[in-house]
Amino acid sequence: MSLPLGPALRIAGHAISSQIKGGKYPLVLMLEPLLRCNLACPGCGKIDYPDAILNRRLSVEECMAAIEESGAPAVSIAGGEPLLHRDMPKIVEGYIARKKFVILCTNALLLKKKINDYKPSSYFTWSIHLDGDKAMHDKAVDQEGTYDVALEAIHLAKSKGFRVQVNCTVFNDAKPDQLAKFLDLMASLDVEVTISPGYAYERAADQEHFLNREKTKNLFRDLLRKGNGGKAWKFTNSPLFLDFLAGNRSYECTPWSMPLRTVFGWQKPCYLVGEGYVETFAELMEGTDWDQYGVGKYEKCSNCMVHCGFEGTAAKEGLTRPWEFIKVGMQGIRTEGPMAPDIDLSNARKAVDVHATQVEQELEKIKIADPEGYARATRAA
Repeated sequence: MSLPLGPALRIAGHAISSQIKGGKYPLVLMLEPLLRCNLACPGCGKIDYPDAILNRRLSVEECMAAIEESGAPAVSIAGGEPLLHRDMPKIVEGYIARKKFVILCTNALLLKKKINDYKPSSYFTWSIHLDGDKAMHDKAVDQEGTYDVALEAIHLAKSKGFRVQVNCTVFNDAKPDQLAKFLDLMASLDVEVTISPGYAYERAADQEHFLNREKTKNLFRDLLRKGNGGKAWKFTNSPLFLDFLAGNRSYECTPWSMPLRTVFGWQKPCYLVGEGYVETFAELMEGTDWDQYGVGKYEKCSNCMVHCGFEGTAAKEGLTRPWEFIKVGMQGIRTEGPMAPDIDLSNARKAVDVHATQVEQELEKIKIADPEGYARATRAA
């Protein structure tokens, strides 16, 4: 990712010093200051909650405390749709004032209306959700016209001097030729792309189109082959992560590299898998049995190759084996030949359904803390 010099130095300095000290450390704070969204994407598992929970918001103070607790040099703000949060401009300003690199993720439906609430900064990037070209994206979000709105938002934001990138999630019906043309378009617009296979959320409405690991590797080989090993396009992803997606590296995930702070607290164990919540970042890091999670260890992780789990692993290899990073970056991703051995999935422990219990616990907390708000949300439902 071609970051401005100031943020790049701060992030690199954090990673190098943390690596020297040893132990577990975050690279990016994942923040969900609300879960409500103005879309209902069939592949999303983040919005299946009662109104009493969807009405909750993290305060500006809670958002600032999260970055201070974690010590992460960067924050990716997602949701839900962050632009629905009325204090989002203050949250972004607060992070920039602390010299934290901010990636504000949005489906762009509100961007034209809200963009003047924000100012260009070397510490700020719009990350616009686009899952491929018009046909691919509008199908993925289940609403026609969203691609056109997002593309217009990209042009608008760039015209106002903002840094812009695209967040592209791919599923098993993605066609390499179609996706390659989309990446060609983004390159022509000088827009970097964060690309990743979708995570198989157990509560997502569409359970038929998630990729397994074998299909992911074959899809990314077919795709990257069309772009000279990926060198024809601009990615925010590490070349080592892309090499992993193409089946050339066997990685275990590094879930603590991108910890999640949500309206419930700090999510255990990671951004994708919700197995409970704790009040503090220290509790998350020290109280999570990390050996219970990951590919080959837990059934919910079996098909995961998502960037927020494996970019941290790629970053670590880039620091400890920089020649590998340089080699892959210069030569491009290998798309032919044998793949690296994959992790054995046969001994993974069975998935545990904890969602219903968590919802009941959170609703009880809301009922006690805000009985009037709980009653209003219940009546509205």
